[in-house]
Amino acid sequence: MRSIPLTIGIAAIVFCGSLAARISPRQSDSATKPIPTVLESYEGEKREFRARPGATFILKIGPKNSGSQTMAVVTEDMAPGDKIPTHRHPHADELILIQSGTGKVMLGAKVQIAHAGAIVFIPKDTWISMENIGTDHLTHTDIWSTSGHEEYMRAVSVPAGQPVVPMTEQDLMEIRKKFTHYAIFQ
Repeated sequence: MRSIPLTIGIAAIVFCGSLAARISPRQSDSATKPIPTVLESYEGEKREFRARPGATFILKIGPKNSGSQTMAVVTEDMAPGDKIPTHRHPHADELILIQSGTGKVMLGAKVQIAHAGAIVFIPKDTWISMENIGTDHLTHTDIWSTSGHEEYMRAVSVPAGQPVVPMTEQDLMEIRKKFTHYAIFQ
């Protein structure tokens, strides 16, 4: 008789443990099954760039965040003077939605100032850079038409709250070479 309560207790622990071990509703357990998701501004995979210490971003949507195989979404917070280096995406169009701040955007040979509310469209293979030229933070959402670039962003960053180990120029060049299918830098 004493074994019945013990068995029930063990079964309850195993059941509750299996529930706790499940993947969160915002992370897909299958690469083929995207999860409909609503994310607040602070939700997602928070990270800090190693090559740009202090510049933070949140990976929102992609294969590892919600399971999308066809797009990726990131939000970024740039301090005054911070700059996204000149690069292009050979296989993806990109949209940058500026929520706050003022940026100097270089698209190919064209340079334009973009303010809060602006949408920047970058067709695939177009050179792009953006610099925060304002006195406040520049916050924006980046949307790529194919996933993959978010893996480069993981490679050059650390999860928020972890020590930021600066990258050498050689480290950065090696990582960029590994991810040339998703982004090519000048």
